[in-house]
Amino acid sequence: MNKIDVKAEMLDLIERLNEASRAYYQGTKELISNLEYDELYDRLEALEKNSGIIMAGSPTQKVGYEVISALPKEEHEHPMLSLDKTKDRDTLASWLGSHRGLLSWKLDGLTVVLRYEGGKLTKALTRGNGIIGEVITGNARTFINLPLSIPYMGNLVLRGEAIITYEDFRKINESLPDNEEHYKNPRNLCSGSVRQLNSEITAQRRVRFIAFGMVSGPEFDLRSEEMDWLDSQGFETVERKSLIGDEVVKAISEYENKVADNPYPSDGLVVVLDDKAYGKSLGATAKFPRDAMAFKWRDQIAETTLKEILWSASRTGLINPIAIFEPVSLEGTEVSRASLHNVSIMKALKLGVGDKITVYKANMIIPQVSENLSKSNTAEIPEECPVCSSKTLLRNDNGVMTLHCLNDECPAKSVKRFTLLTGRNALDIDGVSEATLERFIDEGLVKEPADIFSLSSQKEKITSMEGFGEKSFENLVNSIEKARKTTAAKLLYALGIPGVGVANAKLIAKACEDDWDRIISLSEDEIQSIEGVGPVIARDFVAYFRNPAKLDEVNNLRRELDIEKRKGSGENYFVGLTFVITGKLETFQNRDELKAVIEDAGGKVSGSVSSRTSYLINNDLTSMSGKNKRAKELGVNIVDEATVVSWIKNKKVL
Repeated sequence: MNKIDVKAEMLDLIERLNEASRAYYQGTKELISNLEYDELYDRLEALEKNSGIIMAGSPTQKVGYEVISALPKEEHEHPMLSLDKTKDRDTLASWLGSHRGLLSWKLDGLTVVLRYEGGKLTKALTRGNGIIGEVITGNARTFINLPLSIPYMGNLVLRGEAIITYEDFRKINESLPDNEEHYKNPRNLCSGSVRQLNSEITAQRRVRFIAFGMVSGPEFDLRSEEMDWLDSQGFETVERKSLIGDEVVKAISEYENKVADNPYPSDGLVVVLDDKAYGKSLGATAKFPRDAMAFKWRDQIAETTLKEILWSASRTGLINPIAIFEPVSLEGTEVSRASLHNVSIMKALKLGVGDKITVYKANMIIPQVSENLSKSNTAEIPEECPVCSSKTLLRNDNGVMTLHCLNDECPAKSVKRFTLLTGRNALDIDGVSEATLERFIDEGLVKEPADIFSLSSQKEKITSMEGFGEKSFENLVNSIEKARKTTAAKLLYALGIPGVGVANAKLIAKACEDDWDRIISLSEDEIQSIEGVGPVIARDFVAYFRNPAKLDEVNNLRRELDIEKRKGSGENYFVGLTFVITGKLETFQNRDELKAVIEDAGGKVSGSVSSRTSYLINNDLTSMSGKNKRAKELGVNIVDEATVVSWIKNKKVL
């Protein structure tokens, strides 16, 4: 087994052991026996000993969080210069010429420099001003994919980017209390997380480190060899492509097509010469090294007219301005709105209805107002919340002006529960995004869950809204009508009762044979008698349905729905097997339909591939997707949908 396979298994073991430990100490359901825990622990310890790699978060290490009063500063051994950059593809191709280079993402996080001595992480610095950085060693030790120990015993200094993935960023924002402001983007969250004075907070933010270069260590002739070696030491390295100048333009287009699906933020690309000696011979200017160049996507800017400023109330109480303008085409899509973020930015642009403005897509994704050519400065700040008409409050926090609704009962503050209600694992109303729900709430069309099923009577108002035409309204109505037929488990999960996730909702519904009246009448003792449901969930469950206001809402919603009883197969031919489903399906309409069949036959379906996965279902067996790669690393069998269908027909795994 090579070191990359070893690292993959170690990360899986760490996740399993830590998950089991959390469940044990928090007093919830025991996930594995003490014997199995000890066996997994011994396996991890043996892998660490044989490979010389110890990953952050490993239960074999004592976790001691560091709390300091201020981040100390320290000078970098080697100054960190900025990169020269271009937005012209041909210029980049010409710069590389006939030489071979490595093209990779220009990561948008916080640059970090790491030092290892005797195989141990001894120092971590932020980039700072390039000459002096802040010492964040204690925080770096909590990065979830960073090796604390490596096989190489010499001195090693490397550089990389601390990042937070879009998925983790979303989960962190969703976990915030309703009255707390959301983080704006992964980069800002990452920067603040890495520079915390309490490393326990950093540990909660799931920061990752992606290496992009080595400063000192073992000597290699090529940077590609250097990066492959870093892989072997347990580091996650940046995705890269080896090429020469003639291949640059095509390669940039390939990366451009992938940017929307990239799991972490990127604000461009970087090309670095592969031949280290040649690159070093070129020297550097006062500002830039000559062996590398950054590519920034050229912003396509369009001129348009501001039609209105829409004030959008959020679940946190913030009321943010949104620019609505005459539609323009940017990066291949039609754009007609852009967030202005806060009152300060709106004021700085001196906006007013009718102004000529220029707009673009930041990083080819997010619409932004670039410039106001008219500067009428006539936009007014509303004195009332657009949703509940309560008085607003203008706050100035460190020079940034923001507008707030102070009404705790404002419907906008409950948009999160409506988002859960319409989600795929709940009532599954296709095409109803959080942004769409916010607009319906803003317009007073949705105040309680049952109102969603009355939207079909609001055709005139909805079709007059920005972005809604006859066809989109028709699609909305069709999705709502389709969602009327549901299951007791989905409805139960959709209500957002604390602790009642997808799994517990299924357990409770199954125990009550999908009888909704029986479900809502359960006592605490009856709920606790269901295996896997604890006393805290039982208490919150009963409290929810004993609340008259909540019960009225539930009854109103129930009258809109047709709850069908799911019929199990009566067979358990998938018992003990865990499946992961990815890619497009052909026989089944969607993954949820296949998931239901697997669960009815006693199997489990997980969202990610691990050593516990029995089969990865993917019709593209040769795909280079992350899940396929992970499955191959762990020796998990990859099967297509037709194979699983044959198992279902024969009621056994052949």
